[in-house]
Amino acid sequence: MSILDKFRLDNRVAIVTGGNRGLGKEMSAALVEAGAKVAVISRKAEEARAAAAAYGGSARGYGCDVTEPEQVEAMVSQVAADFGGVDILVNNAGVNIRGAIDELSLEEFQQVQNINVTGVWLVTRAAAPHLKASNYGRVINIGSTLSIIALPERTPYASSKGAVLQMTRALALEWASRGITVNAVLPGPFATDMNLPLMQDEEKYRAFLSLIPLGRWGELDEIGGLIVFLAGDAASFITGAGITIDGGWTAR
Repeated sequence: MSILDKFRLDNRVAIVTGGNRGLGKEMSAALVEAGAKVAVISRKAEEARAAAAAYGGSARGYGCDVTEPEQVEAMVSQVAADFGGVDILVNNAGVNIRGAIDELSLEEFQQVQNINVTGVWLVTRAAAPHLKASNYGRVINIGSTLSIIALPERTPYASSKGAVLQMTRALALEWASRGITVNAVLPGPFATDMNLPLMQDEEKYRAFLSLIPLGRWGELDEIGGLIVFLAGDAASFITGAGITIDGGWTAR
């Protein structure tokens, strides 16, 4: 197999949660371009289907709330039935609620944990038998630079993304003997809808730029190459890793 062939994903089946917008959109499109059959997951089925149609290839959209166990089990089973299995799982669905700890409610804190942590665990658990059966499995969890560093007024998000990185490491050890790799991608500031409040606040935007050695935010299409790499044969000896893609921010 040539080195370029190791980046091909022909006939591999991938699930991408939150695959209809932001970084998830770019990840889904990149996987399709690399040859994968992609199940695009969103809480709103119509948005997932519209996104999948735009990606072309063998993409299909599915509605699922990743915090609801029954919905998760049904979604994964349907994807496996429609495509003939599951080889790749990208746990991307997530939310961010910012604020000082004494201004946030318990419900807001729990909402972030439920989607960002419990959702990852539920979808991965549901996909487990299919990944094991594929003799290939790849799990890519989307963490954050806040998996390893911190910012003020981010207790819900930083707590959740730290948990995602530790879940990644634990599962990598659990599944290593089966040849399933489990890694985390840790993005820094990208121009997504989630980050609009920061981008629209000139002071905060400049403060973020001052932390990034490359001097800019990430472009959305810069995430796709890393996802395709981790999903393919080229990354077969990488597991339990948390890989930053942050313009050098965490190298300081």
